Amino acid sequence: MTLQILVPVDDSPQAMAAVEHAVTHYADADITLLTVIEYTEKKTSLVRGGRGREEGWYAAEREAARSLLDEATDLATEHGVEVDTVVEDGSPSAKILEAVDELDTDIVVMGFRKRSPTGKALFGSTAQDVLLSVACPVVTVPAPAD
Repeated sequence: MTLQILVPVDDSPQAMAAVEHAVTHYADADITLLTVIEYTEKKTSLVRGGRGREEGWYAAEREAARSLLDEATDLATEHGVEVDTVVEDGSPSAKILEAVDELDTDIVVMGFRKRSPTGKALFGSTAQDVLLSVACPVVTVPAPAD
């Protein structure tokens, strides 16, 4: 049976490090790269180019998400690995957790960054939410050292 690997991707160096880790260590697995466009109703109001409009904030975010996944796919291709890509809208933590269930994920490989206790309390942590909520193993990958 082929392993199902989920790699959540954002525009951080640690996310690309997670992609590289996944394609290096799980090259024979089915790897899905997921990016989430986080939105609120305020962000996606029609005045700002809400969802369903061809211009404005949301359209720019969709284009940025596709570019990000293209970059991550290119990285996988450099390692001779094919990946699937998915763009979702909503809360990153919630969408990652949904994808884990929908894809019957065996392992989540995701980037993380260190945060102070105050930073975690104020801003939350997607990696922490995932770590505490999934039944499958989670491999966390830090940003590459400069």
